[in-house]
Amino acid sequence: MAGGDEFDFWLGTWTASWGDAGEHGTNLVRRMLNDFVVEERFDGRPGADFQGMSVSVYDTHRSIWLQTWVDDAGSYFALEGARRGDEMVLLCDRHNDASRAAVFRMRFHDIEADSFTWSWDRSDDSGATFGLKWRIVYRRA
Repeated sequence: MAGGDEFDFWLGTWTASWGDAGEHGTNLVRRMLNDFVVEERFDGRPGADFQGMSVSVYDTHRSIWLQTWVDDAGSYFALEGARRGDEMVLLCDRHNDASRAAVFRMRFHDIEADSFTWSWDRSDDSGATFGLKWRIVYRRA
């Protein structure tokens, strides 16, 4: 399955760290459903009282990844994207109101065997420029 292994770097149990005060949590990522689906279980505690999960699947017809994220704050994001060079990049167009569209970008970068950096960015100009909202450094547990 060409492209379907692009998220294999993410599989495993991770310690997630962010912020200046050493906030941290955990993330468990595994394959399921005949290895076609990548399931993520994020737990921000004790660093943040926040939990969420995602499921990702590779669309072989379009050669892209599709990811659905939900969390305990009622958030829902439908993202899509692919590997771009040394990064995995997923985007989500989200309309806040009739006059303004926000685009969110999830980046997995600085990918090594036992670590990577995850960034969550936002654009209020239809993706022309992005600003960092949250950066997490992952280390294999």
